[in-house]
Amino acid sequence: MVKSREIKLISTITCPQCGFQKEESMAADSCQFFYECEKCHTVLKPKESDCCVFCSYGTVKCPPEQKGKSCC
Repeated sequence: MVKSREIKLISTITCPQCGFQKEESMAADSCQFFYECEKCHTVLKPKESDCCVFCSYGTVKCPPEQKGKSCC
């Protein structure tokens, strides 16, 4: 029997500007396009090849990507 992969809803985002890290919750069915760093207030946007800030700067990709579905 094949087990389905558990979807993770927590990811640690690292700001590329100042290096600040923060653990954040992700929505189960959507992506987050903008994220403001709590320390330096830089507004992060996804890298060109990614759908959201979690895919670009997080330790865990967004739930749609974890499921193998593009959210874009």
